[in-house]
This record gives sequence, C-alpha cells and structure tokens, in this order.
Amino acid sequence: MTIHGSLFTDFKERETQDPFSLQNKKLLRVDMRYGEVMAKAGSMVAYQGDVRFTKQSSGLGRMFKSAMTGEGVSMMTCSGQGDLFLADDAGDVQIIYLQDDAVSVNGANVLAFSNSIQWDIHRIQARGAAMTGGLYNVSLRGTGYVAITTKGEPVALDVASSPTFGDAQAVVMWTAGVRMDVRVDTGGIGSMIRGGTGELLQMAFSGQGYVLVQPSESVTDGGHQQQSGGSGSMLGGLLS
Repeated sequence: MTIHGSLFTDFKERETQDPFSLQNKKLLRVDMRYGEVMAKAGSMVAYQGDVRFTKQSSGLGRMFKSAMTGEGVSMMTCSGQGDLFLADDAGDVQIIYLQDDAVSVNGANVLAFSNSIQWDIHRIQARGAAMTGGLYNVSLRGTGYVAITTKGEPVALDVASSPTFGDAQAVVMWTAGVRMDVRVDTGGIGSMIRGGTGELLQMAFSGQGYVLVQPSESVTDGGHQQQSGGSGSMLGGLLS
C-alpha cells in the first residue's frame, strides 16, 4: 500500500546545527550534542537517540520558596545523545540567547534552558508588592539558550521609550535593567464596589530594557502572585 499526500514532507524534522531551534512555532527541537539541558517536567513530546530524564533535585532553600509561594516550578535534567522535542500545551515557543545576562520570567512560561544557565526562584523587590502578598519569578542568569512559551504572539515593549504598564496575568518576562513596581488603578475601592474593571493591580515598569507581554491574561500558575491565604489571596483573586 502507498500513502499519498504531503504530510511526511511538509512536517518532516528540520535539520539544523543550532543547539535550540524551532521545529515549528509550538515545538522546540534541542540538539543534545551540545550537552545537558534543563526542561519543564513533563514537556518532552518526543526524542530520537538515547536521551535520559532526571527530575531536578532542588536545594532546601529553593524547595521552601516553592512551597511558600505556590510557584510550582518543576524542572528535569535532560542528558544523552540525539534530538529532543519539547512543548507545553501548544504554546508558542520563543528562543533567546543570553550572553552573561539575566531575565526574570514567570515560572509558568519557562520551557527549557542550557545547563550553563543558573536559575532560582526570587522575590521581586517592588514598593507595592506587599499588597499582593508577594511577587515571585524565576531568575535565569548566565550564558546560554533559554526557551519560553507564550499564549499567542507576544509584544516586546521598550521600557525606556515610554511609561510602561502590564496586567500581571499577561506579563511573561522582563530583561535585566528593568525595574518593576505595583500600581493600583485610580478607580480604587469605588471601582471594586461597582463591579470593577478587572484592572485594579497593574505592573509598572521603568529603567532600561524590555518587557514581554502575551495576548492572553492566563499567567496564573507562575510567580506574579501568591496563592496562599491572607490579603494576598484576596487581591490575587482580583487578578484571576
């Protein structure tokens, strides 16, 4: 029997020499010849060759922060030889290369990064952060590749060009040199009583660099808000 059609030619694996590359906009291809990579646990969809997966063993401090913040960043080490394909809920994959630089990323959007990249969960030092019960992100620092996911095609906003604000559920990441504070919408309590606009708390950015915002207010599992009790959970609920 013969299969007719272009299925196996249109979607054939793309050959490339890059450590991280896009098979398509929703699928990351990792060439394992360049060494181990860290990837979100459960993000492997396929591999060819001999690739092994080990759940990342977090230090006590990182485990404590994860439990306290609800960050829920679960990573695995991928090692071996061959080609590895990673994806996360059909989100669009964005690849960046850090050269002795750093970014702050919502944990829900981290897909994979080179083993040379240092990572940690960190508390964002912002003047208004206490109003939300604490703001937490994943810090990625060093030299190597980073792959993140966005729901839809994002926009990269130049913070230096104009005062910049974002919804906490839409902000994916920002680069080093960017400062973030929490801004309360001028509608205040009166706006809440009338049913609210859904925009009570906003993230205000300043400094030098870029903020990446996705066209969907669906960042709820990462570090922009604390999920446990108290006033943080009340205000966090306004962001959900």
